[in-house]
Parts: sequence; structure tokens; C-alpha cells
Amino acid sequence: MAITDRIDSITHIPVTYLREDPPCPKSIKIELTGRCNYRCGFCALRMRCEQPSPKDDMDIEMFKRITVEMYESGVEEIGVFYLGESLMNPDLTITAAKWLKEIGIPYVFLTTNASLCKPAVTKGLMEAGLDSLKFSINAYDEDQFEEIMGVKRKLYRKALENVKEAWRVREEIQGKTKLYASSIQYDGEQAEKMQAIVDDIKPYLDQHYWLPLYSMGSVATQREAELGYRPTAGNQGRIGGLVKPLPCWSAFTEGHVRADGTVSLCCFDADGRFQVGDLKEASWMDIWHGEKFRQVRAGHLKEDLKDTVCEECVAY
Repeated sequence: MAITDRIDSITHIPVTYLREDPPCPKSIKIELTGRCNYRCGFCALRMRCEQPSPKDDMDIEMFKRITVEMYESGVEEIGVFYLGESLMNPDLTITAAKWLKEIGIPYVFLTTNASLCKPAVTKGLMEAGLDSLKFSINAYDEDQFEEIMGVKRKLYRKALENVKEAWRVREEIQGKTKLYASSIQYDGEQAEKMQAIVDDIKPYLDQHYWLPLYSMGSVATQREAELGYRPTAGNQGRIGGLVKPLPCWSAFTEGHVRADGTVSLCCFDADGRFQVGDLKEASWMDIWHGEKFRQVRAGHLKEDLKDTVCEECVAY
């Protein structure tokens, strides 16, 4: 199955999930670390007053416990990332991917900014059984990279090199991991410049697709205005398969777990404002069908989010 088909199967909410207590989601993203080596202007992580430290990374024993529970509940896909850059802790990411394949998760995936995905790390992920390795490539040159990602320009070329090296590593070890990339689709001249970068890396990918500039749940709108880019409302999926903002698929078809074990109803929850439960205190399905989730879903189904935590999102 192509990665775009998998994305669409999540963002296009099946009729059977349009209820306050939908079935267990087939896909869950788990944040192994909230840390990131980028400071992207459009990212929800900018809302955090302080960046987490290594001690805040997810405990591997908790990861094992909750993922067994998820698998037994019917989860088929688990992403070893959420908002942070998982390869800030490559050993944990490789261990987590290997564990998921050992317990029988059919599809294990990772999205990374590529700058830390060195060949040795890529090899470890592939040998662990990772099914999908996707790179986020969102700048067309070093100047734009430095402006938007907010870090040293040398990481730009390093990221592009790592994308190409991943293909070489896969060939070398005869790996089965699919290699993908996504990019933000800008307008006008920027779009043309970005296309040139995509054309350069495409031979080293199984598939590339475009994304709109997300609003990140309204938390990055001021920075977006400073940078001069107009965001879409909420997370409407990929270009070519966009969905309407309401009801938001994030609350119905995909789970999101932060590094501390708390569960969020939003795919952009950097500061915990969308928290609906804690896996240290309750089971996955108890939270998924819990009152907090149900109340918000009821609002989404009526397309009336007044007096819910989602009311402040620019999508609505």
C-alpha cells in the first residue's frame, strides 16, 4: 500500500468511526522524545516554554506495556514519533521499532527531519524491521532553512545527504523499509524552487507527496504571520486528498501519546492543552472511550465546538 493511501485511510474518516465511541484506531503515534534539534517557525513545539531534557524521554518499559495493550486492542500501525524528533534518541527509537515488530505490529513507521538519520542509524532502523521511514524536507536552500527551521544552515545539506544515503544503505543490506518524503507546498516562485529540491531527491525515494502549511492548532499563527506564509485550517491531510476541517480526523481515527504517557486528542498538542488521559493511570481503551474524548467528539459531529478545548483552533 502506498503511503498516501495509508494517510487517506486515516484522514478520511470511515462512517463506522463517526460516533462518540469509535472503534479502536488502527494507527497510533507515540512520542519517544519531545526534544527536537530544529526550531521550525510553523511547528507547535515552539509553544513549549522549555525544551524537554533526555530524562523526559519515554521509559522503554512503559512503551512496551502500553504497546502490548494497544496491539491486543486492535491497533495495526504504530508510529515511533509524534511531535518531537525521535532520532534525538536513536537507540531508543531502534529498540522501540524492534519491539513493535517482535510483538506483531504489522506496520511500524517513523517521520524524521533527516538531519540526524545517519547511515548507521538508518541501518539500525532497517534491521529492526521498520516498515516506513519518511523524511520531512521543507526548505529549498540554506537561507530559507536557516530562516524557517531556526538552526544552523549546515544541517540542511546533511539532511539531504542522509536521504540519499538511506537508499544506499537499503540496497547494501537488501532491506525492505520503504523510503518516503513529504514537503510543504509553498506558492509561486517558492514552489518552483522547492520542486527542484524534490526532483533531486526523488530518485532515492519510493514516493514523495506534498502537504499544506498546517496551522498547528493555532499555536504558531503569529510566527507564520512573521514568516509570511498563509496556513490552512487545522490538519486537512495531504495535497491531493484534503478533507474538511470538521469533524477533525485526529479525534476519531488516530491516537496520539506524549512521551510522559499522556494521551492527546490533537495531532498538534505540544503543551498538553488537549490532554484527555494518562496511560500511567488508565488503559488505552478506557481513555479512547472516556468522557473527555466523547464530549469533544460530540461537538465535532455537530460541527459546534463552542465550550470545548478545540474552540480556539483556527480551523473552526
